[in-house]
Amino acid sequence: MCGIAGEVSWSGVDRDAAIRMAERLRHRGPDHRATYVSPAGRCALAHARLRIIDLETGEQPMSNEDGSVWVVFNGEVYNFTELRGELAAHGHAFRSRSDTEVIVHGYEQWGDRLPERLDGMFALAIWDERRQRLFLARDRAGKKPLYVYRDDERLLFASEIKAILEHPAADRAIEPSALPLYLTYGYVPTPLTFYRRIRKLPPASCLVLETDRGPREWSYWDLDFTPQPIRAEEAEEELRARMRAAVRRRMIADVPLGAFLSGGVDSTIVVGLMSEAASAPVRTFSIGYSDDPVYDETSYARLAASRFGAQHTEFMVGPQSIDLVDRLVDAYDEPFGDSSAIPTYIVSELARREVTVALVGDGGDELFAGYLRFYAAVLSERVPAGLFGLAASLARRLPHHANSRSASRRFARFVEAASLPLEERMLRWIGFFAGEVGSLLRPELTAEIDDRKLADSFREPLERTRELSPLARVLDLNFRTYLLDDLLPKADRCSMAHGLELRSPFLDTAVMELAASLPDRLKLRTGTTKVILRRAFRDLLPDEILKRGKMGFGVPLPTWFRKEWRPLVEKRLLDPSARIYEWLRPEPVRSMAEQHFAATADYGHQLWALLTLETWLERRLTA
Repeated sequence: MCGIAGEVSWSGVDRDAAIRMAERLRHRGPDHRATYVSPAGRCALAHARLRIIDLETGEQPMSNEDGSVWVVFNGEVYNFTELRGELAAHGHAFRSRSDTEVIVHGYEQWGDRLPERLDGMFALAIWDERRQRLFLARDRAGKKPLYVYRDDERLLFASEIKAILEHPAADRAIEPSALPLYLTYGYVPTPLTFYRRIRKLPPASCLVLETDRGPREWSYWDLDFTPQPIRAEEAEEELRARMRAAVRRRMIADVPLGAFLSGGVDSTIVVGLMSEAASAPVRTFSIGYSDDPVYDETSYARLAASRFGAQHTEFMVGPQSIDLVDRLVDAYDEPFGDSSAIPTYIVSELARREVTVALVGDGGDELFAGYLRFYAAVLSERVPAGLFGLAASLARRLPHHANSRSASRRFARFVEAASLPLEERMLRWIGFFAGEVGSLLRPELTAEIDDRKLADSFREPLERTRELSPLARVLDLNFRTYLLDDLLPKADRCSMAHGLELRSPFLDTAVMELAASLPDRLKLRTGTTKVILRRAFRDLLPDEILKRGKMGFGVPLPTWFRKEWRPLVEKRLLDPSARIYEWLRPEPVRSMAEQHFAATADYGHQLWALLTLETWLERRLTA
């Protein structure tokens, strides 16, 4: 696991800038940093290494024997042993035990089809000296980030935006369309970022830049959620086999290894399978809240750890963690609205004291229908719209609970959006200011707002899958949006800020493809989510965990913003000179804060999104 960066310019690259780019990524790669500049000075590659496999001889940038192919690579290739054997049979000689060298020789053997052969998480850059050609690629799910900057003179790329901004020629101008998108989703959808000239390379994509033509980009893989016929028993057996293989592959490391354990179904399955394969107790880490048991899952984590004889560590978090807002903004380089970044950042920081690699349950909910909104989407397609109008009237008469987790709040949120088109419905259920962006923006900016266009990130995937079932459509949508632009960046930035590598067995290629192909009945039934996971691993999961519902990695924002965090909100958001008021109207922001402080409404998630936006604007201008 590492950080990569580089530049290609036919008029010559900036060697010193490449060195600074590598240094800017030292948190991702604290063990070694190096750069390479091509003989003609047209390409610079920079690398910051976190040593995981082949600790002695795996340094990057790495080349082939004659120096005609150079690579920098962030991630892990889990099938590198098999590929190494195949390449050796073709006559390729290896000087190291690293997976990076498989990429070098794999490019020589398979060219642009290399990423199709790689099973893992990766962002890579290859400089072909003979052809004066840059080749970029990103893994199938988008676990590893890759940002690209283009202007008339150069192409820059990096694992994080901050490295690109180290280059003196990089344009720091904000992309105006990013703000309403952020307010809608809590993130800026791929491929856009908050910077006008910086974009994300989409997952499962390749980009080539050559001297005689402009950049070319294509996709090499797609996940198809069309269900295939399969017997339940056969599906259970196949899932067990693929998950065991996925976990075992991710346990290969030359450094200490552990797992995040929430006590939910997904992380418990991962730890259970690790315990089967391990020769010593698995080190597990969980996080809880000392001041709010509603959000605390540590009792379930302890139960799971005890079941598998794990060496378990708990970290308790209180509202003092507000000091993390600045560090989180620095880690993301952009505003990020998901407040569960707080516990993810903390558990990563503390786990890194004991391990360098941790397995996680990310992807289980997204592939096997673990969220209640998936059931809500299916239900709302089946019930006549008129009934939802009556239910919405009833919901408005119920006592108003000032906590978004209350049953009455969830019911009201469901019925009020249930009769909308599917993309707008999903946005209302998971978005931040969906349908309200126009009322937040200053009047001179609202003319640019098109609510329909704001929903394009959701609408376009749903259009492509309109022949599938409602469940398959929303699973596909979630995979291409929420997982890609929220959960995976959260895991990557929060862990790599501390030089910790996270590995996700549920996002193994074989597991993803099986999950996507399963019929709806094996994923979701009335009252039961993740049906196939519960059935396939019922002998592994403790009964209390097997039968529990989804809780989510939440944060006690309602209480914290009314108590310990209130002064920070008043200082940063309610100050008339706050930088967000160059973009937003102060009246709705103040109204939300006052209602939240008075406990007449729960705007905790919205206040967090605005707080990170204001913090980013402040730090961007003072950096």
